Amino acid sequence: MTTPLKVGLIGLGEVAQLMHLPLLADDQRFAITAISDVSLSLLDYIATRYGVPSRHSTADALIADPSVDAVFILTPDHLHAELLEKSIRSGKHVFVEKPACLTVEQLEPILSVPRRDGQIVFVGYMRRFSRPFLELKRRRPPLAAIRHVRVRDIIREAPFFVGQTRNVFRPSDVPAEVIAQGRASTQAMLRSVMGEECPPEALRAYQVLTGLSSHSFSAMRDLLGPPKGVRYATQHKGETVIALFDYGHFTALYEAVIDDVSRFDAGIEVLTQTQHFKLNYDTPYIRNLPTRLEITTSSDTETATEIIGPVYEDPFRIELNAFLDSVRTGQPPRTGLEDSLEDLRLFREVGQHFRR
Repeated sequence: MTTPLKVGLIGLGEVAQLMHLPLLADDQRFAITAISDVSLSLLDYIATRYGVPSRHSTADALIADPSVDAVFILTPDHLHAELLEKSIRSGKHVFVEKPACLTVEQLEPILSVPRRDGQIVFVGYMRRFSRPFLELKRRRPPLAAIRHVRVRDIIREAPFFVGQTRNVFRPSDVPAEVIAQGRASTQAMLRSVMGEECPPEALRAYQVLTGLSSHSFSAMRDLLGPPKGVRYATQHKGETVIALFDYGHFTALYEAVIDDVSRFDAGIEVLTQTQHFKLNYDTPYIRNLPTRLEITTSSDTETATEIIGPVYEDPFRIELNAFLDSVRTGQPPRTGLEDSLEDLRLFREVGQHFRR
């Protein structure tokens, strides 16, 4: 039997507890050997819950831990850039949740940090590993045949779903100054892109791009290639975002709406003259909800719909499979840092429209 990959997790918040910790613990190919978080009570809880042998009060200590083969960066976004650079310099493999960084200026210097041979740096875009998405990619019509693409994230945020399905340990011992510093750092990073005079609503809209929208922008690029540019973008009250991406002979429409209606309507639709491809994702905050792809094809006299799925395999688990495969083979991942940089460039271009 192959020796398990020994992983250390930095950041033990909601996503770590809902997805990464249980998936890693359930998989004998991985061993959770170390954890780190600013909350000591959360460290104690997770170490006991999952039988983790090493707990570290600082991320630097975990990165330096010789028992760790791969570092998982699951912290708030504003911490990613610093931790990413340190983890790469350590020579360990790295899994970082999206976004890799919040700005182009943060990520570009990290691309030139030397890596040892075979060192893997993987960005967690789990939607791109969904089986129906991969099937859509395989069966996508030629670009010349596409007339229109619609990409959407019409959602209610996590607390509604999590509150009814999972128990998340929420610590009360994180120092107030740490929380305040995190908010200030995040705002400074966002303003470095959007400008010091940027209205709060536009700043919030840019943050939505780096969070929720990053999944869709990344999947759109994977499916269609990079757009020629952003024809138009607007936002309303920070949590409604519309963007039109120029693909030459067709336009890709992106819609994001965050509201309090309890549904999760995320997906991609591709339209040709005779076919309609429709991919739907359900909320990732409840594990193993199905994903499906519908393909409707019509002729002059007939029409039929083929359904691929529902597929219940969790995209987070497929993503872990891809990470482990890259580690063992040395093959660069599809979702590496260079790929993630293209999202940050798109966020910046869309964000410039918000300022007009």
